Parts: sequence; C-alpha cells; structure tokens
Amino acid sequence: MRSGVRSPSAPPFNSFLKFHEGPKPNKIKALGLFTFPGHLLRILNIPPSHPIVGIFDGANFFQKGDANRPLNDTFLKNLKPPVSPKKYKYFDGLYLYSAPTGLKSGRFNHRFDGQQQTLTFGTYPLVSLKEARDKLVEAKRSLKAGFNPTLKIKSLKEAERPVILNSFEIVAREWFENKKTILKNNYTSRIIGRLEKDLFPFLAERPINEISAPELLGTLRKIETRGAVDTAHRCLQYCGQIFRYAIATGRATHDLSADLRGALKPARHSHFSSLKEPMAVAGLLRAIDGYSGHSIVKIALQIAPYVFVRPGELRHAEWKEVNLEAAEWQIPAEKMKMKQLHIVPLAKQVLDKINELRYYTGKGRYLFPSMRSDDRPISDMTLLAGLRRLDFSKEEMTVHGFRSIASTLLNEQGYNRDWIERQLAHGERNSIRAAYNYAEYLPERRKMMQEWADYLDMIKRQGNDIK
Repeated sequence: MRSGVRSPSAPPFNSFLKFHEGPKPNKIKALGLFTFPGHLLRILNIPPSHPIVGIFDGANFFQKGDANRPLNDTFLKNLKPPVSPKKYKYFDGLYLYSAPTGLKSGRFNHRFDGQQQTLTFGTYPLVSLKEARDKLVEAKRSLKAGFNPTLKIKSLKEAERPVILNSFEIVAREWFENKKTILKNNYTSRIIGRLEKDLFPFLAERPINEISAPELLGTLRKIETRGAVDTAHRCLQYCGQIFRYAIATGRATHDLSADLRGALKPARHSHFSSLKEPMAVAGLLRAIDGYSGHSIVKIALQIAPYVFVRPGELRHAEWKEVNLEAAEWQIPAEKMKMKQLHIVPLAKQVLDKINELRYYTGKGRYLFPSMRSDDRPISDMTLLAGLRRLDFSKEEMTVHGFRSIASTLLNEQGYNRDWIERQLAHGERNSIRAAYNYAEYLPERRKMMQEWADYLDMIKRQGNDIK
C-alpha cells in the first residue's frame, strides 16, 4: 500500500444491505440469525472468524444490543401482557404498544405545530405489521406535505361513524359502562381485560349485526385451545349480554350466544376449598389459635370463621366501619360485590378479638394493614400463606372457604335459609328491594351469629369428642 493513500473503510451494515444488489443473506430458522456468503464478508472487510449477529426483517438490520426489536408475528403471538405498559421499537419511529390487558397496537409519535401527538394504527392482529408500516408511510407523507395526519385520521373516523357505532367493540364498551356501576373494581377490570384480550382483537370492528355464529365460535375456540376453557365460557356469557344489549338498543336482532350452547367443551366448575365436617373444622380452629406468625395475620384468621365475609371485605375492613357499642360492622356498598350496604353483627368473641387488635392497629385506617405500609390493607396472599403455614393445602382450605363452612353447617343445624343468605350477602335479584334489605332479618341474624360463635368455641373445646 502506498504511503498517503487511505484504504476505503467498509460501508456500514445498514447502508450496505440497503444498496447492495448482490445475493441476499440466508436465514437460519433455528437461531433466528443471518449468515452471509463469504464474498460479502470480504467486501465488508470482516474476517470469517468474526460472527455477524443480527436480523434483517426486510427493512432494517438489527445488530446485537440494538435498542430496536425484530418484531414478527411469532414474537407478537408469544408476547405476554406486561405488568405495566411497554413499547417495542419497530420501524422508522413506528413502535408496538403492549398493554397489561393484552391489547397490542402499532403507534407513531410525531410533532405538529410544536405539539407532541400520537397516532394509533389499529390493534394487532386486526391490523398487521405490514399494514401498520403502510399507514406510517402515509402519515409521514402527510407531515411532509404540511398536513396533520392525526386530523386526517379523525376525519376518516367521522366519515365512518355510522358503521363504527354499530361495531362489536362500541356496543360492548357501552354495555360494560352500564355493568360496571354495580360491580367491584376487581371484577370490572377482569371483564374488560377479557374483552380486550380475547374478543376485541378479532371482533372489534365487525358490525355486531353481521357477526355469524361460526365466526363467534371460532373466536371462542382460540381461547379454548390454549386451555382456558372456563374463560371461553365466561366470554360466551359476556357475548350473550352484549348481544342482548344490542337488541335492546336496536343494533341487532338475534342473540348468537344461544346458538352456541353446548358447542364449547364443558367447563370444570370448582368450588372454593373448605372443610365440612365439624371435627375437621375444630382442628382448623385450634391450628389457627396456635399460629406462631404475625399477630395481625393470626387475629384475621381467628375472626374470619366468625364473620364469614368475603376475603376482600375482611382485608379492607376500616376502624370507622366498626361500631363496638352497637356490636356491628357496616361494610359500605362500594366495597361489596353486589354494591349493597352490608351489616355484620359481631359476636362477643369477635369483639374481644377486635379489642385485642386495637393494640396493634387501632391508630391507623385499616384493622389489618399491610406488613409494608399502614396505608394499604393486608394482601389476600398473606392470609393464604398463613393457612399454608398451618399445613392446610389449597385442596383443603382457602380464606374464602370460611364462608362455605358457615353456609354448610348453619343449614345443617336448621337455621332459616333466608337469614343465612342475607348474612352471606348473596345478591338480591330485585334491585328496588335490594336497596332496603341490608337490615332484613337483623334481630334474627344477631342471634344466629352469636349462637354460631358459641358453636365454634364448643367444637374447638370438645375436639375429638364432638357429637
């Protein structure tokens, strides 16, 4: 090499792949990588011993450590919902937005007139990666011409408004808005999560009156084939309610869910595990009294069988809700599953435990605060772990199982079924009556709850001598 003459440097990978017209790289399917023919390595001035790690998706070359991700259908189908929203860079500013609900959509951030704006190109897989890229190109052309692509898409949506108002997603979200007013937040989040994950990706933009029974069944089969048979049945129930809502609002004429009865695999209904025999219940009560863990967990487990409320209602109990003089606990409607005020008469044994609990948590908000923060209630998993620590497996006992114990044994002892159902806070079908029945049978329930507490103490003392 002559002095003063510099050897030309090898072109960057991206530039080379974009302009080189020679043989294309060969994909190694097993590894998801590319190898290059030897003459290309020589042109790039790279020794054969140096591995080139990267992926070419037809538009970009991704090197190892690149911030971008080589997205494809396989990657997206296997992508699990993140704990918090996550973004995956894809192509020239286009990225995939992944929501905790399972929703995936192609998005593009841009600035117009000094303002940050975000374009959404539809949900995946309804809008494919290629279609999202095509829409990105159109959006960039609009920006280059001085037009706002966001306003363009809005105008297109307005033009399509008559069809959109009839779409499955719009009708479903209207139905959900009406439904969520009578349900607790954890139930509503579960419902909308299932809709967004399992139904909207396939039915969102379909006019609800044009969906056929085979089409709906095919969507439910996708849920069924991944082993979520119970979820498939739940979604079928939701669809039935959505179609009936559409009929009531004049946007459909037939409930397709009725045509699919028996079309799905049978759901495996399982009740919350609990003990049923008095002798076994006595053993559980004695084991709880001998619990050597945290005092707050111990008292929560000791109170649970005497009040038999739902685990969430017990965990979220606040001191302002407990009236020690009246010996009752009033749970606000917003905390109840059926959104109705509920009164729990407190037996003498429960009052003793609450007074003991005041020493630990009486100055805070919750009776059973979290171990990490007084501003949050104890978690369901903490109480469940307490039962596991006592060597009760999930097949034997759950926190919810205390309700089943009370229901079974009180019915066996001949108590009025209406008293028991009211104390279990099972929903009243008549919504007008439900608004006033929180105090129904209250004197009888007070007597029943004290006798129930005395019965639990009795079997705990007698042990194996229970008659």
